[in-house]
Amino acid sequence: MKRFFKYKSINTPSPVGAALSYLVLGFWSLLVLFPLYWLFVTSLKIPSQVAEGPFYIPYADFQPSLHAWKYILFGDLSRDTLRTYMNTLIVAPTSAFIALILGTTSAYALVRFEYRPRIGAILTFIGCIALAVLAVVLHVPWQIAVAVALAVYIILLQTIGRRYKRALGNNDIAFWMISQRMLPPIAIVIPIYILFQRLHLLDTHIALIITYVTSTLPIVIWLMRDYVSTLPIELEECAAIDGASRYRIFWSIILPLSIPGLVATFLFVLVFTWNEYLLALFLSSAKTQTLPLTVAAQNATRGPQWWYMSVLILIMIIPVILIAIVLERYITRGLLIGAVKG
Repeated sequence: MKRFFKYKSINTPSPVGAALSYLVLGFWSLLVLFPLYWLFVTSLKIPSQVAEGPFYIPYADFQPSLHAWKYILFGDLSRDTLRTYMNTLIVAPTSAFIALILGTTSAYALVRFEYRPRIGAILTFIGCIALAVLAVVLHVPWQIAVAVALAVYIILLQTIGRRYKRALGNNDIAFWMISQRMLPPIAIVIPIYILFQRLHLLDTHIALIITYVTSTLPIVIWLMRDYVSTLPIELEECAAIDGASRYRIFWSIILPLSIPGLVATFLFVLVFTWNEYLLALFLSSAKTQTLPLTVAAQNATRGPQWWYMSVLILIMIIPVILIAIVLERYITRGLLIGAVKG
């Protein structure tokens, strides 16, 4: 009896332990995969079957139908589906790619360079921005307001700003960046809406891209900063001795070694921008509407149309799932890197 509970090695559990492990993993897999199965089953039902259900097994509990798929892909909603799908394909990957480029370079700079911005200079800059905003509110032309605020900032920086010796470090800068994600989006969506309204950029791809890049940039910097810090600096020092410039070191050494982290971070940001709803609700209309808004629109006056929702959700998540499957080995390495540091 003891042999059923005895471990053969540190990597080989006992038969009872293996059976319990597979039981727990199977139960957890069922919890994770059942919502996807339910979406698929619901997409094959007609409205009456959804109302009379629940039915779980096609052909056994109910007769499957492609009514919802035909309506979404080829019927009255096909043009709206194609337009919103293309908008999502344009906005989400573009935003994730730009955020990845800017965030990776910033993360590398925070790891390899030492920054000591003085608090006095920062407070002076904030005060000059407030001065420029106040001048614009008082109907001063914004060109004059910006020029005056810049001149005042330079003068104060050369006089009063030098007296403040206290400075911030790289860790303070990194924490300030990630703290930008602590505010809920609903707290800033109205100022963002007014900003793009004044710039006449509402219902455009560029407004969504700028907003998504800004909102995801702190996440990219935080993740890539942790990844770059695990790369040995000796490689860069050897390249510098051979005459490589800082830019050559970054593009030829850092980026190739950071591929797992880049892939994991890109997918993480892509999922965020792909599924984002609140900002798209305020900044887009019929022209640049994205897929999450189309899914939410199926909650009509007659109630949620679950069969149409299921089809839209499936075609929305399938590309991300396929990307995750293809890049799985890079994602695993990228997410686990740094876990064994120190």
